[in-house]
Amino acid sequence: MGASRSSGTTDEIGPDGDSGGGSPGRSAVPGPRVGEDGLGEPSAAGSELLAALLDGMDAALCAFDADGTVTHWNREAERVLGWSAEEAVGRSGFAGWAVRRADAEEVRARLMSAMDAPGRQVHEFALLRKDGGRVLVRTQSAGVRGADGKPAGVYCAFSEVHAQIDLERAIALSEALMEDASWGVVLVDVDLRPTVVNTYASRALGGSRSRLLGRPLGEVVVQGVEELEAALQHVLAEGAPTAPAELWVTLRTAEGERRRCWRSGLLRLASPLTEEPVPLGVGWLFRDVTAAKLAEQEADRLRFRTSQLHRAARTASECEDPMEAATSLLDFALAGFADHVLVDLVAGERLVRTAATPSDAPGPCLPVSGGAIPARYAPGHPALQAVERTGTVRTSGPAGAADPAGWAVERRWPRDAAHALCAVLRSRGRTLGVLTFLRSANRAAFERTDTAYAETVAARVAGAVDLARATAGER
Repeated sequence: MGASRSSGTTDEIGPDGDSGGGSPGRSAVPGPRVGEDGLGEPSAAGSELLAALLDGMDAALCAFDADGTVTHWNREAERVLGWSAEEAVGRSGFAGWAVRRADAEEVRARLMSAMDAPGRQVHEFALLRKDGGRVLVRTQSAGVRGADGKPAGVYCAFSEVHAQIDLERAIALSEALMEDASWGVVLVDVDLRPTVVNTYASRALGGSRSRLLGRPLGEVVVQGVEELEAALQHVLAEGAPTAPAELWVTLRTAEGERRRCWRSGLLRLASPLTEEPVPLGVGWLFRDVTAAKLAEQEADRLRFRTSQLHRAARTASECEDPMEAATSLLDFALAGFADHVLVDLVAGERLVRTAATPSDAPGPCLPVSGGAIPARYAPGHPALQAVERTGTVRTSGPAGAADPAGWAVERRWPRDAAHALCAVLRSRGRTLGVLTFLRSANRAAFERTDTAYAETVAARVAGAVDLARATAGER
């Protein structure tokens, strides 16, 4: 609040210090030109405009003339120190009211030194509040010159040090997040397009920072973009979720498509400059946890499979017929592992189908009705390869084939089969047959970890089949 709020009785100093040819203590504001005698008064409209500008500032501001008399004092200065403009304007410096007398001379000298120094000077002072309390402020002061170029006074903007430090911390945090953070930070506008991408995020998204800005997320996220955009839209409409979300996405990169899991936190960004929050977009913070999630899934899968093998062994131990024990083992092994299983045993120079699950629907593994039948496998069939190699063979149908069922039918497998794993049955150094696990197209292909499990099952089934043949020979 400047002198214009006190009937214009005090000289004014504006930010540029142009006095329009008057005395050093006056500033140029809209209104009549000040006369050579320096006694002209600014217009009422100019005074009101200056007062409004000063009072609307977020920083506390005061000004001194060349003699150190306070000429301006705005509302933020009143808020910080408690002294009103009527109480502050016209006082000589801060001595005895806004500064302890012991510090007054030093404070005055440091403030007024800005009048003759180029640029701005930054100082920290302990000022007194009206209620007697002390507050540490950081000041930026600069000299004001008159129309004749001579020093006319000083203006000083100040704020509480803790508020300034909070602002600096916020800026430093923002810059650190955008550069050095060990997690991805993406600022997304209301159209769900990235506007800021930090280094981690650009690496995770598989593109340069400049290439990602302003582009739809669907250009880099092949699968999972719908879930990601739905989460962003929800945050814009409803606010931030209470807990981080884990999003699985498939990315398009120069090396091909990659499946990733991102643990994401989402924040709605609103403008602090409006009375009612206006959404600016969403702050998306994420970290790639793919390795941890895959390890967790693998541990869960291993625990489940170990439990299934334990239950299968206990069930098989109660079976009188060894072949019944073998099919019971396979029923437990199928859970969560495959859709179908086939048991082909060696009979002379060929394989015969001995047991299988239904080809047209899920069901238990049962002996083939009417007895074993020859398996009409063509040369090079995966089951025959497993016998020849005495090892496991994995295979899958061609991706995007015009007739997916043709691949399975050609190999004498159920029509919905798209992935196969053939494990050889070995016992007492002899090959007894082949165990074939099949998965449909809506499941992933068999991997190396699946091979170890299938071979463990095959070893137990082979033991049961060998026992069945031995007891049959005895009978």
